[in-house]
Amino acid sequence: MFREQIRYSRLADITKIINTKLELRELLQHVTRAISEEIVQCDAVGILLPNEDGTFRGFAGKPEIMSGMTIETQVIDPKEDMLAREVIATKKTIYIPDTSKDNRPYPQSVEAFKIKSILGLPISFEQELFGLVFLFDHGTPMNLTEPEIQSVEAYVNMAAVAIQNANNLKNKENLIAEKQLLLDVTRELSLCSSLEESLDKCFLYLGKVLDNNNIGVRLLDPLNDNRFKSAKVSKESDWAEEDWMETHKKIKIDQSNDVLIQEVSKTKKAILITDVFADERLNHDVCRNFGIKGLFMIPIVSMGEVLGVISVVNLKEKFLINSESQIQLAQSIVDATASTLSTLLYMNQLEKMVAERTRELASANDKATSVIESITDGFFALNKEWEFDYVNQHQYLPQKKTAKDVLGKNIWDIFPKAVDTAMYKEFHRSMIERIPVHFETYSAYGDYWHEVVAYPYDEGICCLFKNISEKKKYEKELNRLSSLDLIGQMAAGISHEIRNPLTTVRGFLQLLNEKDELAKYRHYINLMVEELDRANSIITEFLSMGNTRTSDLQMLDLNSIIRDITPLITIDATNQNKLIQVDTKTIPKLLLNRNEIRQLLINLYRNGLEAMNQEKVLTIRTYKDDDCVVLAVRDQGKGIKPEVLEKLGTPFFTTKDNGTGLGLGVCYAIAARHNAKIEIQTGPKGTTFFVKFNF
Repeated sequence: MFREQIRYSRLADITKIINTKLELRELLQHVTRAISEEIVQCDAVGILLPNEDGTFRGFAGKPEIMSGMTIETQVIDPKEDMLAREVIATKKTIYIPDTSKDNRPYPQSVEAFKIKSILGLPISFEQELFGLVFLFDHGTPMNLTEPEIQSVEAYVNMAAVAIQNANNLKNKENLIAEKQLLLDVTRELSLCSSLEESLDKCFLYLGKVLDNNNIGVRLLDPLNDNRFKSAKVSKESDWAEEDWMETHKKIKIDQSNDVLIQEVSKTKKAILITDVFADERLNHDVCRNFGIKGLFMIPIVSMGEVLGVISVVNLKEKFLINSESQIQLAQSIVDATASTLSTLLYMNQLEKMVAERTRELASANDKATSVIESITDGFFALNKEWEFDYVNQHQYLPQKKTAKDVLGKNIWDIFPKAVDTAMYKEFHRSMIERIPVHFETYSAYGDYWHEVVAYPYDEGICCLFKNISEKKKYEKELNRLSSLDLIGQMAAGISHEIRNPLTTVRGFLQLLNEKDELAKYRHYINLMVEELDRANSIITEFLSMGNTRTSDLQMLDLNSIIRDITPLITIDATNQNKLIQVDTKTIPKLLLNRNEIRQLLINLYRNGLEAMNQEKVLTIRTYKDDDCVVLAVRDQGKGIKPEVLEKLGTPFFTTKDNGTGLGLGVCYAIAARHNAKIEIQTGPKGTTFFVKFNF
C-alpha cells in the first residue's frame, strides 16, 4: 500500500511538473528519475526521440553517461534494431527477460553494455508515436513483475503527455509568431501610401515566410475586361523584371483563359506545384530552359473579388514550401495586402485557432488530472496555510459540502472535530518535518475507520484517505474467532486431564468432610469443594466455546424454549427486585439445539439483569425480520462504553469482579454453530442484543 502511495505521489509530482513551463528535457529527466526509483533493479533508463531520417536519438536518461558516451550520442536505427522496430510497429510494451534467448535486441548494444534483460516501451498519445523508452541492466537481470511494468507504462504515459504538451506549446508559440508577423504586415501596410509600396511590403514578408524572393504579381485590370496587366517583381528576385515578364509569357500564365489562372480565380485558392514536370498544364521545355522546378500561385482576394495572382517560382531542387501552415501564412499576407478588413478577419481566425489549441492543452491537462481523479479513495492537497488546493470527488466532506465549497478554505474550519486528534498531530508533523506519515484513525464524523497517508510536496501536503471500516470489522471478528479457536484447542487438550484429578480431589474432600475428627475443618473443606466446582464450571464453558459441532440440531420453536425458561428468568429478576417482559411474535421453526439456546438465553438475560438497577425492566422479544428470525434481549442499563464495546466477546475480558470473561464468548460460539450472528445496539438508555437466525 505504501509503495502505491509513493507511486501516486510521483505521478502527482510529474503531473504538476508537466503543468509548469520547464524545458522538455528537464521534464523527461523527471520521468526517467521516477522510473529508475520505481524499478530499482534497472541500471539504465533512456528516452529517445525521432530524427527526420527515421532514427531515434537519446534525449534524456539516467545515467546521462554510459561507458563514456552521453545519452545524446546514442542513436537507434529501427532498420537494424528489431526490438525497436517491433515496438514502433505494435506500439506495445515488450519485455525480454533474457537477451541470450531472444535475438530482437541489437547485438552490439547487448554486448557493449552486458545487457541481460531489457524493457522497451513506445511513447505514444492518441496513436501518435513521440519516441521510445528502454530500461536495461548491466550484467544482472531486472526480473520485472507485471505490476512493475504497468508502473513504468504509467510514467511513460506521463512522458507522452509532457511531449504532447511541449508540441502544443511549440505550435502555440508558432501561432503567436505568425500572429505577430501578420500584425507587423498590417501595421506596415497601413503606413503605405501606394500600391507599389504595399506590394513591396507583401513581397518582403512573403520572401521571409517562404525563404524565396523570386516573387512576382500580375494584377487584373477592371477597365480592360479584367485582363491581366503588366507584372511587378520583387526587388530581391534573382531575375530582372523583363526576364520575369518574358518567362510568364512563354509559360502562358498571362492568358486570361489559362487553366491555372482560371482555377485560381474560380476557387480563390492557392495552387502549389512542387514538380512542374509532373503537371501537364505547364510548358515543360520553357520550365527546363529557365531552370524552374516548382510554382506557387496565390490569389489576391478582397471582399470576395479576385484582384490578381502572386506567383512564387522555385529554382532549387527542393521546394521549401513544405507545410500547410506556410501556405496559409502566405495566403494571409496576400489577403492583408488586398484588404485591411481581410487582415482583421484572418486575425479572428488565428484567435480561434489559438483558443482551440488552448482547449487541446486543457484537455491534455484534464487527462493528466484524471489519473488522480481515478483514485477511488479520498484525496486532497493542502497548502502551507492549511487551505484546500485540491479535493477529488471521493473525499468525504461534512454537511454535504462539495469540493467547490471547500477549495481555499482552512481544513480545520471544515473539520473542527478533528482538531487535537491523531489526524491533526500527524498532519502537522508531516507539514513541519516534511516527511510522509502513515496512520489509522477513527472518524469524528461517523462510525468508520480511515487509513491515512500524508506526504509533503512543494506547496504543502497531499493526503490520501482510505475507508477501512470493513477491514477493521473483519480484523475484530478474526481476532475473536482466533481466540475461540485457541480456547477450543486448549479445552480439547486439557479438559479430560484436569477434570479427572479434580474429580478425585473432590471425592477425597467429601470423604474427609464426613470424618468427625475433621469437623472443625469442614468450613475450609466446603470452600475447597466450591472452588473445585467453580474450576469445573470454567472448564465446561471452555468446552462450550471450543465446540464446533453442528449436530443435534432439530426443528424447534424458539418461542417454546423461551416459555420453558421464563419461570427461571422471572425468579432471578424478582430476587433482584427487577421486572421481566416477554413479547413473542409468530415465527417459523428453526434448526436449534435446545440446551445451547437455553445457555445462550441464560447468559444474555443474566448480563442484562446485572446491567440494570432495581425496578428496571428486562425485555425479551422475538419477531421475524425479512429473511431472518430475531431474538432481542433489551435492558434498561446505562449502556456500554465504546472502549468496552470494542472488546465484547473477547475471551477472558470482563467488567465483573467475579466474571470469567467467557459468557459472551460462549454466546458467540453458540450463535456461530446455529448459522446466526449477534449484533449490539447500545446507548444511555440501555443495550439490546440481537441474535439473528437465518432460515
